[in-house]
Amino acid sequence: FASYYGDHMVLQKKPSGAVVWGHGELGAMVTVSLAEASGLIIMEKTAQVKGPSGTWTIVLDPMDRGGPYALMAQQGSENVTLRDIYFGDVWLCSGQSNMAMTVLQVANASQELATAAHYPYVRIFAAAPARSNVELEDLEQIDLPWSIPTAAENLGHGNFTYFSAVCWLLGRSLYEALGSPIGLVEVAWGGTPIEAWSSRRVLQACGLPEDTGREGPHISLWHGACFNLKPALCFASPLNLALSSSTSPQQHLSGPQMPSVLWNAMIHPLLNMTLRGVAWYQGEANAFLNTDQYNCTFPTLIADWRRAFHTGSAGQTEPLLPFGFVQLSTYRRQRADDSFARLRWHQTADLGVVPNARMPSTFMAVAMDLGDEHSPYGSIHPRDKQNVAHRLLLGARAVAYGDKDLVFQGPYPTRAILEVTRGLLNVTYSQELICRQRDAQAFEVCCSSQASPCQWLPAPVVAVGSRTVTLALSGCRTLLLGLRYAWAEWPCEYQACPLYNPQGLPAPPFL
Repeated sequence: FASYYGDHMVLQKKPSGAVVWGHGELGAMVTVSLAEASGLIIMEKTAQVKGPSGTWTIVLDPMDRGGPYALMAQQGSENVTLRDIYFGDVWLCSGQSNMAMTVLQVANASQELATAAHYPYVRIFAAAPARSNVELEDLEQIDLPWSIPTAAENLGHGNFTYFSAVCWLLGRSLYEALGSPIGLVEVAWGGTPIEAWSSRRVLQACGLPEDTGREGPHISLWHGACFNLKPALCFASPLNLALSSSTSPQQHLSGPQMPSVLWNAMIHPLLNMTLRGVAWYQGEANAFLNTDQYNCTFPTLIADWRRAFHTGSAGQTEPLLPFGFVQLSTYRRQRADDSFARLRWHQTADLGVVPNARMPSTFMAVAMDLGDEHSPYGSIHPRDKQNVAHRLLLGARAVAYGDKDLVFQGPYPTRAILEVTRGLLNVTYSQELICRQRDAQAFEVCCSSQASPCQWLPAPVVAVGSRTVTLALSGCRTLLLGLRYAWAEWPCEYQACPLYNPQGLPAPPFL
């Protein structure tokens, strides 16, 4: 089998067929059989080992959720048997350091670790950090083989290593909601830009050169304790973070930056897998690199990964593979630079909410109200991953699992009406509003006597109705050309943005 098959794994259940593959002698026939715990063989398939890579691939018949099963591959007198196999839903979790943060690092870590034993049917796997200049067929190394979650051995293992808190909390919540085994595959590396996770096709489609980045040092002001051979083991030190406001973009990119090197080494080897969905937490690095190309690179990466996984799995991974992501949280409080705000906007392909025409079958967890100024891992690494996972769960249930009655995103403006004589702007929202912070200067209007440049001025909230917000425009005595909300690196206090819906979901930023 490919190196990441093993005991305790979860394979994708029906309606899709799980794909299994491996290596063998060129031209030889491989027989794969699936057996129940009693030893009764319920499925048998054969495939020939083909070149030039000397691999075989088999699509299993779609299976109901459950197990345990044994999976055996036999070539001549040689055989390999994998045990304690379950069928359920398989989710891939990828991104940079906020995805790599382990359960040990998050808020209420001891409580989260203590409950791990209650979820033996949520199985976890973590690829080791690796890069390559060419597309690889197999992972170079594995940090965590398929495992049953345990507090000491894997969920509580070190800083930024394994296992991902966001991925675990999402998977655990999916198991609670669905009652189906969940397989979680973590593929993350801190300090990495989207270009490294993108195939050449993505870069070319977005007009980015293939030398879009250059390899930088593996010691940065975010990862000041990074003297380990594995950059993923690095963690931030408060002392170094105090210096970070004046650093160069290069120092914010502690992981590989060269185009496609992580796609080649960490994503391409997984393409044969049948997946149910993807969770993505990345973007901080691109607040310092190619920020205004992200409105192309991100939706293009999503479309490219979907095509690649659909093709690689012989059509078993659905063409519109559900793709969830976390919108950027916070970093620095007092910052005139709006790169974080622009990146948040670009994460939605400049349309504000998802799913949208450019990003179908996607869902987003807004996180700008989950800032953590006192995080020991630096303010760019907030510890509240429970709310992040909960918001991802809502999106997954609505978008991936078709729960049409579930509210999974916050209120968004549908129209704005200007009352010129009274100097007011009435903004109507898509949902009922709960105002938690009326005095925050979250709304701004663009005032100018000409189209450019814009002069952004605060627009105080005068009144909040059931679905409307009335803003005062007293400072704007010329043309009103634009309106924006929460357009700052740190736009609101913890769980205290101005606007939420009754379900507690924040209104996303907009321009």
